[in-house]
Amino acid sequence: MDGDVAVGVKRGSDELSMYSSSPNAMTANGSDSKKQRLDESPPSRVLHIRKLPSEVSETEVIALGLPFGKVTNILMLKGKNQAFLELGTEEAAMTMVNYYTAVTPQVRNTPVFIQYSNHKELKTDSALNQRAQAVLQAVSAVQDGSSPSSDPGVLDLAPPPSPVLRIIIDNMFYPVTLDVLQQIFSKFGTVMKIITFTKNNQFQALLQFSDPVNAQQAKLSLDGQNIYNSCCTLRIDFSKLVNLNVKYNNDKSRDYTRPDLPTGDGESANKDHSLLGTPSGALASYSSGGGYSSSLSLSQGGGAISPLSAAAAAAAAAGRVALSGSGVSGVLLASNLNEEMVTPQSLFTLFGVYGDVQRVKILYNKKDSALIQLSDGNQAQLAMSHLNGQKVFGKVMRVTLSKHQTVALPREGLDDQLLTKDFSGSPLHRFKKPGSKNFQNIFPPSATLHLSNVRDGLGEDDLRLLFSNGGGSVKAFKFFQDRKMSLIQMSSVEEAIQALMELHNYDMGGNHHLKVSFSKSTI
Repeated sequence: MDGDVAVGVKRGSDELSMYSSSPNAMTANGSDSKKQRLDESPPSRVLHIRKLPSEVSETEVIALGLPFGKVTNILMLKGKNQAFLELGTEEAAMTMVNYYTAVTPQVRNTPVFIQYSNHKELKTDSALNQRAQAVLQAVSAVQDGSSPSSDPGVLDLAPPPSPVLRIIIDNMFYPVTLDVLQQIFSKFGTVMKIITFTKNNQFQALLQFSDPVNAQQAKLSLDGQNIYNSCCTLRIDFSKLVNLNVKYNNDKSRDYTRPDLPTGDGESANKDHSLLGTPSGALASYSSGGGYSSSLSLSQGGGAISPLSAAAAAAAAAGRVALSGSGVSGVLLASNLNEEMVTPQSLFTLFGVYGDVQRVKILYNKKDSALIQLSDGNQAQLAMSHLNGQKVFGKVMRVTLSKHQTVALPREGLDDQLLTKDFSGSPLHRFKKPGSKNFQNIFPPSATLHLSNVRDGLGEDDLRLLFSNGGGSVKAFKFFQDRKMSLIQMSSVEEAIQALMELHNYDMGGNHHLKVSFSKSTI
């Protein structure tokens, strides 16, 4: 990240002045000693955002904070290209700052810098800040599901006319799949149906939420944002339709409430019909049908793709983020499993890439289905978004949120088939340490795996042999400089998933257990 970034730093008390500030208050942090002193400052729910583009709107600044929790106040300093954003809780502000240490925040393709303020709350002059307050009131009303009562002359605050949005993608240099749209918009509510089509040489989509308020929130946050860096701009308005009629579930249309629909015309739902193909640097799973694996969390350094500027989708990949559905259960239902191959241990390892799995239960009367309990609802949503639709042991796995709040353990002596396992005390949880680097390395399943904790003396041939033993085919290999880490590329995402399940924590002798995770890179 740019050396100018001072995430976690508080500002001086002069920062709120609309007309004057000390010359040092707004400059980048210079010397290491100064930086070290400022880094010890306490967090605050007020964040200071610098280097904003001059034409930025209040809505775009608010959108930076939306995925992390309720935004309670905003102060724009347009002459200084700065803003202050107040979140509902200090925890939400900390989550936002921690996330943006891993992913550079962008507004209109411009990197911006976010840091703590030393003010515990914003006291704003309503006369000077009227427009910002009107926008904030609109957003708050959408978040609360109430109808805003602000001056309609400042902002159009009419009740949402429809749960259906019409989405036009401008500057479409990379293909935008139906699943990428689902991934982005589902952060604002339940996406029920999507239809994609081309009209006037433009890629368009109709997307139906379960509730018009969710559609309004998505429009407010995402309109004008770019899916990928400098391209694929979302233009969003309400459709005149209030209900979509979807006949087929394939790569052009999907009814998420009716998985039984045919694909139509003999086309496979897994087929990628995009003319442009997968962009350079994107993961192989990008075009896998049914999977919600999103390329939006890619390219946190380099590569062709950047996170969604509004961070609404990317924030989900940060884990432990206060999504709108954060009150949901942490239990998932995985179905259409290969019952001959799958075990509680293998599911623990795979779902453990996205959260700390507490318990796994393969259903006694339906052994192609399993309940997986993670630490919280955010981890469950993260795992679901990345793993639903992935091919595991030859079958396309379906992952949905379960109605169960917990996975019950069987009474002693009743689980003779070992279908239920408690992993709550496992030493293999990836996210039990706050601030662990594992939070920054959460990526969708890909054909390339990242290996770490490689034992001294183990060479490329040894690792190639180990990873091809399970029937997979190793396409490429690269050691990092210290030879304790490497990248290994399998011939498909499915092979990589299988290898991860079999070889994560593999004992290489000498108390060296191999660590395996999905990589954002290709070799």
